[in-house]
Amino acid sequence: MTTDLQTKKFSFVFNWFDQNGDGWLTRDDFEKIAGMFNALAAEDDEKTKTAMKDAFAYWWGLLLESGGGTSGEKIGLPEFLRIMASSVIAPENFENAVGRIATGMVAALDRDGNGSLSQKEFVRMYDVVGVPSTTSAEWFKRLDRDSSGEISCAEFRQAIVEFYLSPDPNVPGNWLLASMDVFK
Repeated sequence: MTTDLQTKKFSFVFNWFDQNGDGWLTRDDFEKIAGMFNALAAEDDEKTKTAMKDAFAYWWGLLLESGGGTSGEKIGLPEFLRIMASSVIAPENFENAVGRIATGMVAALDRDGNGSLSQKEFVRMYDVVGVPSTTSAEWFKRLDRDSSGEISCAEFRQAIVEFYLSPDPNVPGNWLLASMDVFK
């Protein structure tokens, strides 16, 4: 069972994924968001692009399968919330639906190849979705748990896990996609 905080976070994700703002998620929405994130990868990094595209396709497929829908279906917010709670965050699905996107994001953004994200690399991710750099720079500070000036792959993945799975309003991972003010 999800908490009120998780429901608020999942609702935020729904609105973020709803690329055309029509109140429904479709395959097209998932393809558009995958394309936005794929644009962050190096032009010749087909491995990362394919991995992220496949991860978003898996997530969409899981929504359809869990909702009993077909590829042409639309999924509204109530159905999305139910499926997130029952299927997407289930241990047997979470890594393939969400974890692979996290790994792909680090690979796409880590332009110097050191296995972690500098503040500049991290902020670049949010530029594509229109988050001001001053805002994402603040999120970076909260997610850089060891204050090293870099977010390691482990720190990024921990933030992903906390955002989706933790009911605790105080974990740093809650700052992954928005200010905590959004979830109050």
